[in-house]
Amino acid sequence: MTEANPKSDSKSIIALDVGDKRIGVAHAETSTRIAVAYTTIEVDGLEFERLREIIAELEPSIMVVGFPRNQSGATTKQTDKVRAFARQLDRFGIEIIFQDESLTSVLAEKYLKSLKKPYAKAEIDAHAAAIILGDYLEVNFGA
Repeated sequence: MTEANPKSDSKSIIALDVGDKRIGVAHAETSTRIAVAYTTIEVDGLEFERLREIIAELEPSIMVVGFPRNQSGATTKQTDKVRAFARQLDRFGIEIIFQDESLTSVLAEKYLKSLKKPYAKAEIDAHAAAIILGDYLEVNFGA
């Protein structure tokens, strides 16, 4: 009798917190359901090449993209920018899912402050992506 290997059914997922200056990236495996801040990509014209490298390394089957809205839930100019960015992600042939990103940057900064260590603004973006991914995992995989 062969035991099932839950790792073999595991999917790799990355999440993106898309901003005008930086893109926070987080990663998780569905088998562990733990989202971790992975890196930050500078928006400098080479961001899709860097994303291609991350995708080649992590081999995600799903890409979760933070979906910005204002406090009342309405879309904003940033929502339109993120939608346009997501359309360009189609080139990678990976399923793209939008996930609400309300207050994720605020929560990420609070977390980093709680560590009582210096941190860079880029770390906020990566941790915001991890919160986005954690929310997605909780809703879809019961994390």
